[in-house]
Amino acid sequence: MARFKETAMQYVFLAAACVSIAAVALICVYLLGNGVPTIFEIGLPNFFGLTWKPSQDFYGIFPFIIGSIYVTAGAILVGVPIGLLCAIFLARFCPAPLYRVLNPAVRLMAGIPSIVYGFFGLMVIVPVVQQLFGTSGKGLLTASVLLGIMILPTIIGTAEPALRAVPQSYYEGALALGATHERSTFTVILPAAASGVMSGVILGVGRAIGETMAVIMIAGNQPRMPGGLLDGLRTMTSNIVLEMGYSTGLHRQALIATGVVLFVFILIINTCFSLMKRRKDA
Repeated sequence: MARFKETAMQYVFLAAACVSIAAVALICVYLLGNGVPTIFEIGLPNFFGLTWKPSQDFYGIFPFIIGSIYVTAGAILVGVPIGLLCAIFLARFCPAPLYRVLNPAVRLMAGIPSIVYGFFGLMVIVPVVQQLFGTSGKGLLTASVLLGIMILPTIIGTAEPALRAVPQSYYEGALALGATHERSTFTVILPAAASGVMSGVILGVGRAIGETMAVIMIAGNQPRMPGGLLDGLRTMTSNIVLEMGYSTGLHRQALIATGVVLFVFILIINTCFSLMKRRKDA
């Protein structure tokens, strides 16, 4: 009977894995099957051009690509250092009573809906930027700060277990050689947990580049090339959400093709991080 149960569960897990793989494959087939022909129908120079005016048959998404890159890079600059230092503090420095408060708080951040983060950015971050710089407050800087906050629980939640998984003997060996607690943590524990930390960064980047609702609320949504930190911009995800509801014909197909570019964009980022991780592990 026990053998039968084990065999049955193996097939259940296999079926679940196959369904997951099939779902991803179907998404890829749908996007590529509908998006790639549209790109060639519009024409590469037009599709990757600088002008987005569907009413005049201009479908240039290059400003949206640059906007997505800038916002993601800004989120990395804000979120990765803070998230990594917070994970180190929780794993190696935080007192137990304080940890029992901070750890659930970090986990709670991961469950907050994007729209709530968007309201926070609109009501708190945007007015601060308005007061400091005398602008509308909606732009690259605001979106980068908010996305940096949004990716914190992803980075912390992945990096902290990786830091805790490093064998205690590494730390004790560093102390035996005369290193301080801080030096042992940053020169021994952190490099040993680099793979897990890198995974957290990858997940954080994936969330930053794929975020939509919060970015729509505070980025300015201007379909043009971003000129500076305080200028409004539009990302690829924002453009799809804003215009998919009323688009038809070639306009709608161009938005699907934008999804293809976004999909390829995420694959390139994940591949680059994976290569970096393999080189570091080697």
